[in-house]
Amino acid sequence: MISGGRHRSASALAKLGLALFVVVGITSATATAFARAPATDNGVATVALADLPAEARQTEQLIRNGGPFPYAKDGTVFGNRERVLPREKRGFYREYTVKTPGSRDRGARRIVCGGLQPTAPQACYYTADHYSSFKRIVQ
Repeated sequence: MISGGRHRSASALAKLGLALFVVVGITSATATAFARAPATDNGVATVALADLPAEARQTEQLIRNGGPFPYAKDGTVFGNRERVLPREKRGFYREYTVKTPGSRDRGARRIVCGGLQPTAPQACYYTADHYSSFKRIVQ
C-alpha cells in the first residue's frame, strides 16, 4: 500500500511539474510577445516622431509653426467618426495632410492633433491609412 501511495504521489508530482512547465512556458512566451509589441498610450500604439516619414515630420513642424499649410482642409475639425482616437468633444481634434510623393491628390496620410491651442497640441496622431488606424506621436 505504501509503495502504491508513493507511485500516486510521484505521478501527481510529475503532473504538477508538467503543469508548471506549461504555465511558465506560456508566461514566458506572452512576456516575449508583449516586449515586441509597440508601446501603447491609452490603447493607441505610439510612434517616435523621428521614425515617421520626412513629410510627416515636416507637417508636424508646420502645425507647431501655425502654417502655412499646403491644403485648404488642413487645420479643419476632425470628427473622429471612426472612434479610433480617444473620445473628446467636437472641435478638439484637427486634421492635417501629410504629403504623399507621387500622389495626385491629398493621399491617405494625415496627422490629427488634439488640444485647445493648435500650435501647442496636447497629442498628435499619425495615420497612413486614412483614419483606419492611428499611432500617437511621441518625441
